[in-house]
This record gives sequence, structure tokens and C-alpha cells, in this order.
Amino acid sequence: MTILTKSFDHLLGYQLRRTTAVMMADFVRILADFEMRPAEVTTLLVIADNPDCSQSEVGEALAIKRANMVPIIARLIKRELVARTRVDGRSLALRVTAAGAAQAAEALQRIAKHEARFKATLKADDLETVLRALPRLRGDQAS
Repeated sequence: MTILTKSFDHLLGYQLRRTTAVMMADFVRILADFEMRPAEVTTLLVIADNPDCSQSEVGEALAIKRANMVPIIARLIKRELVARTRVDGRSLALRVTAAGAAQAAEALQRIAKHEARFKATLKADDLETVLRALPRLRGDQAS
């Protein structure tokens, strides 16, 4: 068998893509029994952390387009994890239900273990550098 060179190892985008694939596969695995897509889990977590937020605020926080938020919220409501409440004559706010709060708490525990496994592979200084640099790569100038 021929050993191929690692000609892309010096490319940042390639390294980020490969790392994301590994982390997302593990993320999906640890939450598989939730029968939720990663975007649904993160949406649930944002709503749990921000009661009475709007659908557009959640979409903005997670960089999910409005058209894609509609089915995500609809699935969470159908599963009785999230409820809409009327704030005023026109505005609707999102809030997790008791079942949604329990699911969010369990998800956070599992995600913390998932994160800890990956963080443990880096030295403290390297982890700090990565966490400081990635928001800049995303264009978040506040970091």
C-alpha cells in the first residue's frame, strides 16, 4: 500500500474542516438518543438560556437563516420542548417547557463531557490560543 503525503496539512481550512468533522461526529453520537439534529439541540439550549427570546433573535445568535429557523422551532414545539407565548399584540416569545428544560440540562451535561475530552488533548496555552483565535477567524472583531 502506498503511503500518501499529507499535502493539505499546512492548510488552515483543511485542518478546521477535518477537526469539525471529528467533533461533530462525536457530538451527534453523544446526543443520538435525543433524536434531534445538532441545530435543534443548540436552538433548545439558546432558548433555555434566554427565556422569552424571539425566533429571529435565536436565529441571529446561531447564524441560522429565518427560513431554516421555522422548521427547527416547529419541530421543538411539536415535541413539546418549546412553547410560544404572546408578549404583546403581535410578538411571540419562546420558552422551554419543563420537558425542554430537562432535555437541555441533560444535553449540557453530555456536551460538557464531550468538550472536556477534546480540550484535554491540548495544552492549556494552546487551548487558550485556539479559543481566542477562532472568533477572529469567524470575523467576530470583539474577541
